[in-house]
Amino acid sequence: MDISGFADCRVLVAGDLMLDEYVWGEASRISPEAPVPVVAVKKDNYTAGGAGNVANNLAALGAQVLMTGIIGTGEYGRRLLDLFENKGIDTRGIIQEKGRPTTRKTRVIAGSQHVLRIDRETASPVLQNTHDRVLSFIESCIQDVDIVLISDYAKGFLTPTFLSSLISLADKYKKPSIADPKGRRFSKYSGVSLLTPNQKEAALASGIEISDKNSLLAAGKKLLKSADIKRLLITRSSEGMTLFHPDHTTCDIKAVARQVFDVSGAGDTVLSVLGLALASRFSYEESAKCANAAAGIVVGKVGTATVTTDELKTALSPFSGSNVKKHKSLDNLSREITVLKEKGKKIVMTNGCFDLLHAGHIMLFSASKKMGDVLVVAIDDDESIRQIKGSGRPVIGLTERLRVLDALDSIDYLTVFSKGKIDDVISAVRPDILTKGSNYSPDQVTGHELVEKYGGEVILIPVSEKTSSSGIINHIRKMNPENGKIKNGK
Repeated sequence: MDISGFADCRVLVAGDLMLDEYVWGEASRISPEAPVPVVAVKKDNYTAGGAGNVANNLAALGAQVLMTGIIGTGEYGRRLLDLFENKGIDTRGIIQEKGRPTTRKTRVIAGSQHVLRIDRETASPVLQNTHDRVLSFIESCIQDVDIVLISDYAKGFLTPTFLSSLISLADKYKKPSIADPKGRRFSKYSGVSLLTPNQKEAALASGIEISDKNSLLAAGKKLLKSADIKRLLITRSSEGMTLFHPDHTTCDIKAVARQVFDVSGAGDTVLSVLGLALASRFSYEESAKCANAAAGIVVGKVGTATVTTDELKTALSPFSGSNVKKHKSLDNLSREITVLKEKGKKIVMTNGCFDLLHAGHIMLFSASKKMGDVLVVAIDDDESIRQIKGSGRPVIGLTERLRVLDALDSIDYLTVFSKGKIDDVISAVRPDILTKGSNYSPDQVTGHELVEKYGGEVILIPVSEKTSSSGIINHIRKMNPENGKIKNGK
């Protein structure tokens, strides 16, 4: 699928806006006032939540986003507007209602433990005058957008009356509309082009417990009829998705098996990519497959995350191009590892050339992964290998080495470094454990002092295999005396 047109799409997002606040700290003692931990705050940060995460996903894929919703007039409403504006999201449709707080969810994390969430919000309906202002704004610009996305978090903005008016406007101007629902009453989304509940939501709204394919089909058919919606897409986590057409025919889209770090925000990603695919003239089935691929990417990330164009292109065309899903720049790797550590994950790292992968390498990776939760593999670039191993090396170029390592289940992240720069990788990752094969001694492991300085340790993996990349290459050379050299990449 060609997703290059995503950057040309103009998307209207209507939904409940919220500010996600994260407070990070350490808890080393219990309060004398009550049996609760005392958290010494180290830092805090803010992200756009709710429908704001839909907008973030769209912006990450290059789309032009017009956001509509309700926030308060104080400091936190301003923070939310700043977050949007920094990403180039149009905020003219966001109304600040006096007396209404900006929905804010504060998560307190001590060490690696999420100890508390504080919600500041009201779910009461917004003022009629506010709704009128939003609808007036939408009607003034809806002709200029390609699709309408509705993100419902049941915070009082998307009332049945407002939804009816919004969906009618989309129909009037022949704009497709997609809604991610909340609650059991799906009839309030009547007339929407596509509704995207997850399996639990579909079961509650239909009153049918979904336990197998037959009950899934029964629930889907009932919802199509009772909610008066045009199409239905039930997302089913590890089971993928099922698309229901108006004639009650269905299409199953299988999930792509991958390691799951966090499912936060996966529904927002599905809604965003579905919208962009439909706006790009993909069929409903093609759009669902595209959204399914995007969801598979985002659950492999930590926290509420977005998907990049390159990541999605690679997922949709895994056998073309040079992109490698697990390969991260050092900056991106450092950010993801920081969040993983804050969640209590144990990080293991190993490094090497890995030119001509063999059984000893596989044993190293497998044993290293068993020592922790996440394995980072840092590999020398081609010039570094030439300086270390001499002319004629590497035999396998960097792109191909990355592709081969990317296919190994034991590896979670890949990064590339130049000769003499392994300390930069160690400083960015700060691994709990650095591993090497037992053909080294601890003091021969480059970077061992830095690892120990950061509180980590170096562990040597017993490798019984006598095979080495250099040994294999020298054997090939002896078998081919006329070819004294092996050309790089051949």
